[in-house]
Amino acid sequence: MEENLKHGDLTRTIIGCAFEVHKFLGNGFQEVIYQRALAYEFRKAGLDFAREIEQEIFYKELEEPIGTRRADFVVEGKVLVELKALTKLEDVHMAQALNYLKAYRLEIGLLLNFGSKSMEFKRLILSR
Repeated sequence: MEENLKHGDLTRTIIGCAFEVHKFLGNGFQEVIYQRALAYEFRKAGLDFAREIEQEIFYKELEEPIGTRRADFVVEGKVLVELKALTKLEDVHMAQALNYLKAYRLEIGLLLNFGSKSMEFKRLILSR
């Protein structure tokens, strides 16, 4: 079943990079530290990514954006990666990431949490 996931190989590579970061740093740092380390791992893995770029937010079928927001990462132009450094992910964080997918017109996202004892990840799919 997992082989059939959209962008499955890419999301597995991203998650592997995140586990590498957490294995080395553990928990307890600010989000920006994990973001910088993850950028290093993405480069090492040969991934094309944009970090902290202004992403346009779209509303319904409007062609022009209604605003911008900085995404933590967009990898290969296909996968939104949102980082957290919290002791526990809450439903509000999932909802936030799903809203970003919708606003950025992306289908697949990963929510990565480095703040807990074990690295947590949630794979998000925006169904149209």
